[in-house]
Amino acid sequence: MTNERFIRNDQYNFIKRQVHQLVYGHATVNDQHVIGALESLSIERVDELFTELSNEQKEMLNGMENIAEKEAAEQFLLELEPYIIPFNEPSEQRMKKLFPKVKKLKLPKVGLDYTKMTYLSFDDIGTKKRYIVAPANKGFIGLAGTYEESQIKQICAICNRLTTVILFMTKTKGEAIGTYTKKGNYICKDAENCNHHLLTLEKLHDFVENMK
Repeated sequence: MTNERFIRNDQYNFIKRQVHQLVYGHATVNDQHVIGALESLSIERVDELFTELSNEQKEMLNGMENIAEKEAAEQFLLELEPYIIPFNEPSEQRMKKLFPKVKKLKLPKVGLDYTKMTYLSFDDIGTKKRYIVAPANKGFIGLAGTYEESQIKQICAICNRLTTVILFMTKTKGEAIGTYTKKGNYICKDAENCNHHLLTLEKLHDFVENMK
């Protein structure tokens, strides 16, 4: 079996959701025709995540077809973990290039788990600023903004689920001299948790593009 990492974190999260739906289907549906259709649809959806798979990789993912119980689901997902592509941790020099206007950039804490991460997010609590490093077509893109705590639950603009959020705001120069444009959106307060629920890169890319 190949040891090549080929699953992005968001793809792993999507696979995990499909696996959990299979377990739920087996627990609640008695009609084998319905179960068969659910299995076929789940495998089809997972296959569509990838543009190119080796026979071994496809066989590995198709193993989800035989999952009916929670224990088997957990074992299947555990066996997929070594194939997740980790987030490429940017160096301190790279971070400073991503945020050139920040004179005293507070770097992310040491010991972060980059294995199941689609984007990097870290806060400077003292200045109420959040820094986001997201994958781009070529390397990374950095997004810096302020944040406001919120006591309400909203849909996160990145992972698209109802959760505890912060209001993230950016400020860019306007067309006229001396003017600025502010943009804001609600995103998960807990960025690590957001990474665990992100199912597609599309929402993340849209968020970054809209906030730039």
